[in-house]
Amino acid sequence: MYEHHKQPLISFNNFLGRLVKSFLAATVFIILSLLIGAVGYHYMEGLSWLDAVLNASMILGGMGPVDILKTSTGKIFASFYALYSGIAFLTTAAILLAPVIHRFLHKFHAQDE
Repeated sequence: MYEHHKQPLISFNNFLGRLVKSFLAATVFIILSLLIGAVGYHYMEGLSWLDAVLNASMILGGMGPVDILKTSTGKIFASFYALYSGIAFLTTAAILLAPVIHRFLHKFHAQDE
């Protein structure tokens, strides 16, 4: 996916294409994460789809749940989903920053030689 350090730096247009691919991958990952949360809240806590999406997006965004959880199953799901959301945040940041960091390090290494 990325060029070897002995290969020349890719063009800026190719780099922008790589950024777009990373953005799309991060977007798909966020949508899937939101879908997991909405399905879990809907079926495990019995929330409407709108409330389930709201709770999932608030947890995924780091804000916390909106509705008070009533069932033990819903509370267990919410605790695991909150842990997952923290990891999902870091993963999304890594997906988005990887091309930029790679280009910086590649350019820095190319200047050394």
